[in-house]
Amino acid sequence: MGLTPNFISWILLLSLFTAIPLTLSQPQAPPPLSPDANLCNGVFVSYTYSTGTKIKPNDTKNQPYRFESAITVLNNGRDELKSWRVFVKFAHREILVSATNAVLSDGSSLPVSVENGTIFSGFPSADLKSAIMTAGDITQMEARVELVGTQFGVAPPRVPLPKNITLVNDGWSCPKPTQRGWNVLEVCCTPNPNITTAKIGEKFLPRQEGDLTIMYDVIKPYQSSYLTQVTIENHNPLGRLDNWNLRFAWMKDEFIFTTRGAYPSVVDSSDCISGPQAKYYKEIDFSNVLSCARRPHIIDLPLTKYNDTAMGRIPFCCRNGTILPRSMDPEKSKSVFQMQVYKMPPDLNISAITPPQNWQIKGNLNPDYICGPPVRVSSSQFPDPSGLPSNRTAFASWQVVCNITQPATPQCCVSFSSYFNDSIIPCKTCACGGCSSNRVARTCSATSPALLLPTQALLIPFENRTKLATAWAAIKRRKLPNPLPCGDNCGVTINWHLATDYRGGWTARVTLFNWGETDFADWFTAVELKKAVPGFQKAYSFNGTTIAINGKNTTLLMEGLPGLNYLMAESDGKNPDKDFRVPGKQQSVLSFTKKLTPGIKVRSGDGFPTKVYFNGQECSLPSGLPTNNSQRRHVSTFLLMVLPFLALMFLRI
Repeated sequence: MGLTPNFISWILLLSLFTAIPLTLSQPQAPPPLSPDANLCNGVFVSYTYSTGTKIKPNDTKNQPYRFESAITVLNNGRDELKSWRVFVKFAHREILVSATNAVLSDGSSLPVSVENGTIFSGFPSADLKSAIMTAGDITQMEARVELVGTQFGVAPPRVPLPKNITLVNDGWSCPKPTQRGWNVLEVCCTPNPNITTAKIGEKFLPRQEGDLTIMYDVIKPYQSSYLTQVTIENHNPLGRLDNWNLRFAWMKDEFIFTTRGAYPSVVDSSDCISGPQAKYYKEIDFSNVLSCARRPHIIDLPLTKYNDTAMGRIPFCCRNGTILPRSMDPEKSKSVFQMQVYKMPPDLNISAITPPQNWQIKGNLNPDYICGPPVRVSSSQFPDPSGLPSNRTAFASWQVVCNITQPATPQCCVSFSSYFNDSIIPCKTCACGGCSSNRVARTCSATSPALLLPTQALLIPFENRTKLATAWAAIKRRKLPNPLPCGDNCGVTINWHLATDYRGGWTARVTLFNWGETDFADWFTAVELKKAVPGFQKAYSFNGTTIAINGKNTTLLMEGLPGLNYLMAESDGKNPDKDFRVPGKQQSVLSFTKKLTPGIKVRSGDGFPTKVYFNGQECSLPSGLPTNNSQRRHVSTFLLMVLPFLALMFLRI
């Protein structure tokens, strides 16, 4: 018997309704792992490129493309992998837009350029258990990070694979990754027997060393909030922070209700009022909430707030954001503040605490720091506030490790001079940047070497040195470039002058100039002298001490004497209408003996520093050293007559 048309229509309609739910309810399954994953008895890491499409704008030379990829980290080892971290060496000027189940270890917020590579850290689950601990439960052994971003120049069907992927956890060794097929880069990492790591079975990772550490200690947990104490501590003998500015990112809509010992740079609760926080916490007066920003900026309080019962009274707080090296003052090497943090559903139980991520800290004219993710460590202990001889333990503790990375453009520079040459080797042209604009390019040369200077020029602002510098070049019969070189554009300059060199010792004079608008309290400068430091005797107007860096006694640390530790800002001359502006200045003579440094060649270079630091930041050194000036005898009398006359003329112009 044949089927009627109506019956056939009902069958087709029924099949349509049964097929649609199946299609919509089944998510796209992740691609299967490589067969090599089963052969790996360590940690298997893979990078899988999924798809890519051309995006706007259309550009024949610099075309952008969307890419979607996945990083897989699988723990096939015997022990738990704590706080996994994977480095990906991107190679196609990638801009990362989103990443699931991970954050960037350097604290960057998305979107961000990762063209030089980046390290991913697991979040919110940072630890990967082993098959032994979970009876082979892959969901606890594996982390999968879905990436979406933009890359340039690699059009489909070509595949923009990274140059390298590797596990960067301590105690692991990874060979060069191998490519499987057309879209997968993979590597199997194994424990390194030569590196000692945490003992098996320890609940938390040991605390790590770094130039700067930040402790996030939860000292009073409640169901919907907690009180945390943040401790910033300096461990680098040359590192420091002035007017520190701390930033981090809340991951689960937390907000800061109150603080003590520090304060948000912007007090604003509008994000809570317009967000889910006000809907849940209806009883809270949000006009009293300090910060609802997802990425708040926290700054230190001034000294006057230390004894404030509402805002201060926290040990090691309220120092205007100054954190000194321990070599200068151990009591000022750390800063502490507290925050009352409110949580949001579903984390409304006493143990559900998620520390903020993406930590960053900066200072004023200080070295740059790159901070890693917070890592759970053993709970900190604090002296009992009652005064009893006992310690109280924090509910939970996380450690953030930050290390110094010198910026590409310094903010201070050095000039060299000597008793045997009457010309100063100045700071490099554009030593501190500021020469990239078109306006600057039209008025001066960013590539021509800086002009040699007479001694008088050190106290004259660069913009007023032109006539003196060109006159000096004429006297020295040196050809002038056209256009003239740009300035160094540095806020702080340091002159190192080799003053004497005799049989038993030698002396140098160091002068600091502040051309900026900010005074520097508790300043310090450090110089590296690879052969001369053991012979250091005395700094006559500074407090000078030798310190060992990485086990080498090659560094001399100098700071102002008590009452003289301010490097003042630039100021007007006595007659502002005629006189040049005057830099803040500090100066001292240093004496050295040759008894402890036999064979030292002071004039040939051993008497000049190979590195100079100001307030922890490395300064730009000049391009050369002073040389013996054979013409000095012939022109010295003439110069003594001419230069004062020239300087007087310039002052009257």
